[in-house]
Amino acid sequence: MVIRMRHTRSHTKNRRSHHALKAPTLAKCSNCGEQHRPHHMCLECGHYKGRMVVDMAAKKQARETRIKNKREAISAQASEAENMVPSEDQIEEKAEETKEDKNEAK
Repeated sequence: MVIRMRHTRSHTKNRRSHHALKAPTLAKCSNCGEQHRPHHMCLECGHYKGRMVVDMAAKKQARETRIKNKREAISAQASEAENMVPSEDQIEEKAEETKEDKNEAK
């Protein structure tokens, strides 16, 4: 069996010299002037090649209403949880009831 040769640091670094990240190429939107990936629709206005592909205003509004409804549901659950937590008076009354039940059982 052949003994493997060692790789020196310089050979390793020479091999890895092509691993560097490159900045993505960007195109300019013909509708709004924002930068976007080439051959992809503009994420700001939803246009591609001069025509509207996705109505971004409607998507944004739908997202906002969905987030608002979710926040309301979470706050409603939190208020229900607060109502379910017994107050100190209720805890004391329940403790007294259990003591009385134990005394009656004896």
